[in-house]
Amino acid sequence: MNTVLQRILHAIPILIGISIVVFSLMHLTPGDPVEIMLAGVGHVSQADIELMRSELGLDRPLVYQYFSFVGGLIRGDWGISVRTSAPVKELILERLPATIELTLAAIIVSLIIAIPAGVLSAVRRYSFIDKLSTLVALVGISMPDFWLGLILILIFSVGLQWLPGGVRLAFDITPPPTVTGFLLLDSVFAGNWAAFRGALKHLALPAVALGAPMAALTMRVTRSSMLEVIRQDYITFAKAKGLREAAVVIKHALRNALIPTITVIALNMGILLGGNMIVERIFSWPGLGQLVVDSIRTYDYPVVQIAVLLYA
Repeated sequence: MNTVLQRILHAIPILIGISIVVFSLMHLTPGDPVEIMLAGVGHVSQADIELMRSELGLDRPLVYQYFSFVGGLIRGDWGISVRTSAPVKELILERLPATIELTLAAIIVSLIIAIPAGVLSAVRRYSFIDKLSTLVALVGISMPDFWLGLILILIFSVGLQWLPGGVRLAFDITPPPTVTGFLLLDSVFAGNWAAFRGALKHLALPAVALGAPMAALTMRVTRSSMLEVIRQDYITFAKAKGLREAAVVIKHALRNALIPTITVIALNMGILLGGNMIVERIFSWPGLGQLVVDSIRTYDYPVVQIAVLLYA
């Protein structure tokens, strides 16, 4: 309990520092959100611009705007989007399930690839499988996820036309009623199997694009942990008892070797939640990352500030 309280106390100054940095960067960036909002309206007088800037509170000193922003956070008021005039809380909660769903799918993809490859590399150390896995892991760690996403779209969507290359669900499929916000779960709850299959197809490419580079790191950690575990005395004793190699590896070695892997998975989940903006943009995935990119382009200060704090 004390450790949890210490973590929370340590997080407070970090979040304060991040809020100051994000707030300062957004307001120091050249451009005026009011002028962007009124760009398509037609002829707008300077008086109209000043009036809207006053209504949004953008004419007040930056220090006042910052403390007003922090005060709203404390009260649970996340502000109003400059671009859509909708509450920021509603926008973020609407997009967050799509990002979490994509992150969980990417984690599953990385585990499906990483754990079997890591175990085989450790059990067959210095074999062809081990060398091949090491080479693939090196390529995977060096490969940007957005580049892989583009390659996957070119091959499987444009070339082979096996999988869709964007959005979350095809326009000709009726989406299920929103219960959890997770499209796969909502499709199961509604018994809408056409939507479930469609959502799974649309999820495949972005999940692989995000999960494959993470699988490379997870595989190396699993291999190193397995090599350490299989040299332990209890593994030697289990082999001496006549147990099959598969039983020794899966029941005894892998169970203990997964402890560092679980730690890496937790860290990867945080990285994926905060670093999937470009991938979401490439696949037109309606998640929090795409919302942040659109908000940065339109100088939507409240949305960007809250989203970055949520990532942090």
